[in-house]
Amino acid sequence: MKHLINLTDHTTDEIQHVLAVGHRLRAERDAGGNEPILAGKTLGMFFEKPSLRTRVSFEQGMYELGGNAIVLGQDEVGLGQRESVADFTRVIAGMVQGIMARVYHHAALEEMARFSGVPVINALSDHSHPCQALADIMTMQDEFGDDLAGRTIAFIGDGNNVARSLAVICEKLGMTFVHSGPADYPLTDCPAPVQAVADPREAVKRADAVYADTFVSMGQEGEKAARLKVFEAYQVNEALVAAAPGHAIVLHCLPAYRGVEITDAVMDGPQSRVFAQAHNRLHAQKGLLAVLMGNM
Repeated sequence: MKHLINLTDHTTDEIQHVLAVGHRLRAERDAGGNEPILAGKTLGMFFEKPSLRTRVSFEQGMYELGGNAIVLGQDEVGLGQRESVADFTRVIAGMVQGIMARVYHHAALEEMARFSGVPVINALSDHSHPCQALADIMTMQDEFGDDLAGRTIAFIGDGNNVARSLAVICEKLGMTFVHSGPADYPLTDCPAPVQAVADPREAVKRADAVYADTFVSMGQEGEKAARLKVFEAYQVNEALVAAAPGHAIVLHCLPAYRGVEITDAVMDGPQSRVFAQAHNRLHAQKGLLAVLMGNM
């Protein structure tokens, strides 16, 4: 594994290895701390979009593994304006040992990977969010064991970048991915099998995890009023969760707009694993960093 741009680029064994390393590093951390396997190494982190979990998980992950992180914003870089993607990449790749980028356009990440001699990590694009998918699967493994073959995730809402990465990782691990959303907001351009089910109550009937996400992603603010109206029937609430098997867990990649796509009673309820899922961003990202930058 040289980069993480698309999960489709990687084998099931490679993905399972990253997850296993993440689990191992989490256990080591809980037992007293990690070895400084990334000592002397720096991750350059570029953000076009705002970030909480992504920034903290990667920056803290580098610190806990003995390395360093540098945070760069669009105001400093001017990617695609003041500095071309290729020039930015060739400059920074000569100074750091890894690049993490959170961007609007997926093509920018693909170009970075072409010009970089160090690992490039997709920390979110308009097309996919593989780092989130790793944490989601780690949370599923915590609940149901390492082998998730035959398990089902029901994603309720917009067919977005998070859904696309989840569908891909589900296929890699022998899982079923179900998407339920309005007909005008399907999950398109997805290289993995998707079971599209219009009725959300039908979609969750055999789900091991019910997944909620925002109805209005960054960059879609102008569509907010229309989206909130059309997605109203896809709220993950008590009635919807009751239609799922009793063992099903509830996931949300955050930030959550409580009372919109998910209710307080569900997000704070006994089936919610939302905050464990958020914490697993740190551990999954440490597994990824250890594999890409630490040769684990």
